[in-house]
Amino acid sequence: MRLNIAAAVALFANLASAGVAIPRQSSGNRLVFAHYMVGLTDGQSQDQWQKDITDAKSAGIDGFALNIGSQDSWNAQQLQLAYDTASSNSFSLFLSFDMAASSWTVDQVVSLVNQYKGAASQLKVNDKPFVSTFEGPSWADNWASVRSATGDIFLVPDWSSLGAQGVGSKLSQIDGAFNWGAWPNANQYTIDTGNDQAYKSSLQGKPYMMGVSPYFYTDLPQYSKNWYSSSDSLWYDRWKQVLDIQPEYIEIITWNDYGESSYINAPVAAQIVSGAETYVDGFDHTAFRFILPYFISAYKAGNANVDLPSEGAVAWYRTTPAAVCGDGGTVWGQGGSASAASGTKDVISIIVLSNSPQDITVAIGGSSQTVSASSSVGKASFYQVDFSGKTGAVTVTVDGKSTTGPEITNNCPSTGHVNFNAVAIQV
Repeated sequence: MRLNIAAAVALFANLASAGVAIPRQSSGNRLVFAHYMVGLTDGQSQDQWQKDITDAKSAGIDGFALNIGSQDSWNAQQLQLAYDTASSNSFSLFLSFDMAASSWTVDQVVSLVNQYKGAASQLKVNDKPFVSTFEGPSWADNWASVRSATGDIFLVPDWSSLGAQGVGSKLSQIDGAFNWGAWPNANQYTIDTGNDQAYKSSLQGKPYMMGVSPYFYTDLPQYSKNWYSSSDSLWYDRWKQVLDIQPEYIEIITWNDYGESSYINAPVAAQIVSGAETYVDGFDHTAFRFILPYFISAYKAGNANVDLPSEGAVAWYRTTPAAVCGDGGTVWGQGGSASAASGTKDVISIIVLSNSPQDITVAIGGSSQTVSASSSVGKASFYQVDFSGKTGAVTVTVDGKSTTGPEITNNCPSTGHVNFNAVAIQV
């Protein structure tokens, strides 16, 4: 039966007031998500979910991609907490099945999709629950069974291991694709949009979900992971590229993967994987979120000249020179062989949001200098300051406002090798 607009509005209101779950819908709207590692949430409280969702919403993020592994016994409790909390906060969620770190049966996937597809916080596109993955191209033929047993899904997987062309060869099995490639390759200092363009071409008009990340450094021998991806300008570069590519969706990688230094919040001790605390403790990334309201607004408007929610800046930097001591075996980029020290410069990187672009002042140990922007897009400008041969607290001043961050020192960290993670501060 076709309803007129007034009747539809009234029905929606009656359902909502009666407590009936109304899944969050999207049809053609640009949306921004953050990758959330549920595998790190064993024993997590509802209060933590509330804090994370509140913080994400305030940054302009529309929802979380809930990365889940099949082996985690806390999935049932934590997913229910997440969906319940998100439902009461008008925040979207969708399941992202980790098929690299675990094995899934069709029954397991079907059960979870069916359990949460009716939740008020479940993201739906064209009335189908949005579903994603981390890898799993060998599982591709199973999705037809999942569609049949769930009443259909809107599948946007990350099959980046196939490359854009390989993903395009499976176009009939997917509704869109997510590109995990959010960092420069090994031996590359910056990232370009070649891979993004290739995905858009291969998808032939189907939705593209673009990966965006502020940083990458991991040193976890138990997982044979020890590399740094060049991140000196990555947060600025990638958002500038978003405005060029204009993907249907964006997934920020990540909200809380501390082991890979890609997080955009203050580290939560209970979520830090063993061994990562040596390079995460004291390295707050909350300030990375400062630029999100502006860039997300610009992305959704398709125009960098949108109003600024607030003026200010984010600065990020390592707290030692890259060659202050050994590199700990950390290589430059995934699969690389050169030292990570070759893939980063001793610089303080700064993104300023301002209605009136201007020079800024940066002081290191009391020695200050005036710096001009090296690049700009819309109301965002990018600056870098070389800290070679300088030590002391870092103070960034923009339009009369100042913030002082942790000291840069020439002391080798207690691990005996360089920490390639960065601290982020907000002005």
